[in-house]
Amino acid sequence: MPSPVENSRVVSARPDLVLLHGIVMSGAVWREVVPLLEPHHRVHAPTALGHRGGPAVRRRPARLADVVDDAERHLDELGLERPHLAGNSMGGWVALELAARGRAASVCALSPAGLWQGDAAAHSGAVRKLRRLVWLARVSRPVAPPFLRLPPVRRLVLRDVAERGDRLAAADAVRTALDTAGCAIAADLLGSDEALTARAPGCPVTVAWSEHDAILPVERFGPIVRERLPEATFRILPSVGHVPMIDDPNLVAATVLDSTRTG
Repeated sequence: MPSPVENSRVVSARPDLVLLHGIVMSGAVWREVVPLLEPHHRVHAPTALGHRGGPAVRRRPARLADVVDDAERHLDELGLERPHLAGNSMGGWVALELAARGRAASVCALSPAGLWQGDAAAHSGAVRKLRRLVWLARVSRPVAPPFLRLPPVRRLVLRDVAERGDRLAAADAVRTALDTAGCAIAADLLGSDEALTARAPGCPVTVAWSEHDAILPVERFGPIVRERLPEATFRILPSVGHVPMIDDPNLVAATVLDSTRTG
């Protein structure tokens, strides 16, 4: 039987992995994925700048660059020079920007945002759906909890981000709605003209796109990824929506672990 010291060495030997969530979400969106990753990594799931439960913004309007800067400060506070990074949507964008700064051992970007430079229609389509999500979360906040106990309602409300929103527990659906309504910088980021600047991440990159992504359709963004990040491993995640952690935590965890093994 391993001694406590040996067990301590095994725990400390696990490489660090930072999970970065999408816009208007929080670190809690990874709740079902974290236990699947913890046997292999020391997992950190922070909440981003200006999001519900995250650090407050210092200037307005906030920009994605501010979110990246704050994420890098968080790595510094944790003493993490080059952890593995995995991010969804905005989190994937942040992960790629951090990697370009030399702050990642590997990146797993799940339907990363920011790949719309020169494609105003793609940008506006994503922004329109996200603004609708924020509006719906805010106007329905007083009455949402009892209705979100009903699986068909969860599936309907989450249809833009998940194929099977009904599989999300009612309490998690309520938390997701509160996170969406409580994001202080949603309007700032959705009104920004920024796009992904990272072109040479400097570490192994996996880009995994949700097959049924209603926010950033793979048919539109897959070719852009291949052009912008030609050295990245590209794969499709079957039967999941834009936030694949809702639909299939096991698939997400397996995808992230495949990515970290390359770094």
